[in-house]
Amino acid sequence: MAHTNRDIRLVVLDMAGTTVADGGLVEEAFAAAARHLGADPDGMIDHVRATMGESKISVFRHLFGEETKAQEANKAFEAAYAELVDDGRVEALPGAREAIEELNSHGRTVVLTTGFARPTQDAILAALGWQDLVPLTLCPADAGGRGRPYPDMVLTAFLRTAAADDVRQVAVVGDTSYDMLSGVRAGAGVVAGVLTGAHGAEALRAAGAGQVLDGVGQLPGALG
Repeated sequence: MAHTNRDIRLVVLDMAGTTVADGGLVEEAFAAAARHLGADPDGMIDHVRATMGESKISVFRHLFGEETKAQEANKAFEAAYAELVDDGRVEALPGAREAIEELNSHGRTVVLTTGFARPTQDAILAALGWQDLVPLTLCPADAGGRGRPYPDMVLTAFLRTAAADDVRQVAVVGDTSYDMLSGVRAGAGVVAGVLTGAHGAEALRAAGAGQVLDGVGQLPGALG
């Protein structure tokens, strides 16, 4: 049976760069973490940009190799990012909340996912007043520890919400290549990129985006 966009029951939405304005905060927090370990962030920033969307601890494992160093860098990153959140530097992208509410009103279940650890995710949700906006939010640890580009968070959303009967009734939406890959690997019926974050249309399409939207505000209309 052919599935159409109208069949979408579950929408798995990324946070930073997709529904939440990043404003370079990830890079700022990363630079603070690198300096904390006595490393030069300039030599590492290209890797950080290329792997946006991946779980942060795996980025640090790649950069620092040694597990204790990676864990220390991750803690420093979380602390720096939390400070930026406390300073009021985090805001919702235009139309994001309205899009989520519209999807909800159409009977679709929305799940918010992130590559950040749970304390950072919770701090962002609290800063935006989004704690009760969706029924489920997921970070890599909630899905067994593997973040994007693995499909685990998408499949965890599918299993935990029981909102869809078939993975083809799932839409995965994000601003990075890794978001797209996680959607493709999960077998999602819709894999859509948005141009409000890390990667451009070409990179998103190359990683499997079936459609590219200017922003998440266009999503309810795109799903129909």
